[in-house]
Amino acid sequence: MDSNQIQNIKNQAISQILDVKTEKELEELRVEYLGRKGQITNLLKEIPKIKPEKRAKFGKLLNDVKKAVEEAIENKKFEIRNSKSETEEFFDVTIPGEKPPLGHLHLITYTIREITKIFEKIGFTRVRYPEVEWDWYPFEGLNMPKNHPARDEWETFFVEGLKHPKCGVGVLTPHTSSGQLREMEAHKPPIRMLNIAKCYRRQSDASHAPMFYQFEGLVIDRGINVCHLKGILDYFVVQYFGPERKTRIRPFHFQFTEPSFEVDVTCIVCGGKGKLPNGERCKVCKEGWMELGGAGMVHPVVLKNGGIDPKKYTGFAWGWGVERLFMMKYGIDDIRLLFSGDLRFLEQF
Repeated sequence: MDSNQIQNIKNQAISQILDVKTEKELEELRVEYLGRKGQITNLLKEIPKIKPEKRAKFGKLLNDVKKAVEEAIENKKFEIRNSKSETEEFFDVTIPGEKPPLGHLHLITYTIREITKIFEKIGFTRVRYPEVEWDWYPFEGLNMPKNHPARDEWETFFVEGLKHPKCGVGVLTPHTSSGQLREMEAHKPPIRMLNIAKCYRRQSDASHAPMFYQFEGLVIDRGINVCHLKGILDYFVVQYFGPERKTRIRPFHFQFTEPSFEVDVTCIVCGGKGKLPNGERCKVCKEGWMELGGAGMVHPVVLKNGGIDPKKYTGFAWGWGVERLFMMKYGIDDIRLLFSGDLRFLEQF
């Protein structure tokens, strides 16, 4: 073993190290030169056989060669790993994972809960009654004769094969007012009912849907009059739409209330003025008012049909569309948007 042989091994190892492309190849070279049976390791094992006067010289030379090869391997390893980071996307394993997107309650569900909370604060009890109902509850029991236009097949969904000997044929509930009679049968006055449910009618356009949600209010007690009705209407509108909104009632006709009213609320667009700031007439409302829905004092015939003496008790009721309420609050002009599932619309709320 001489110094030239040792230098040749060093030069050969470094040359091969510089040419490798992967960490696997680099590891193979490390084993070949520095492993337990590697070339440099074997030379180190030969030191005890060298003459004592030359042993220190060769020992120092071999240690320097070993350090040079080890340094070359580490430098090459750093170079290979850096070249990977330049071509591959860097990933920091310490960064918290991305949370999946979270949705929210559907707009109709949110509105129903909002309505419920408003009325629960003043003692109303939320109830639910059948969506598939007998004809008597939404029609005859509510003072609608058999020839009333609301009962024809162009307004009502009739269910084939369902017929009650006393209550007539089966229908999909056309309005939540059918719950009035159910509530009177189940409870005696005083009554403060809030019935929110799906309703079905054969209507479909920008402001109507074959299935929609309605909420029905019913109050029955001694001495109830129109002033109580107007007070409830004002309370709800302020709670739901805001303190700047006002209501008015206009005479109307419903078979199951007498007197009957249409309820209007001041327009959200023009603020009840009927004109826009630029002086143009508001296209959304009717001279500053928007129609909210129907209301009135419960008809004596309906009270009697519900088993309540109309000479002792009076009451009022209203029935409004949940979707219509939401549309009026946010200025939406097409009810179909609420049922479309279009995220571009839903994510705005």
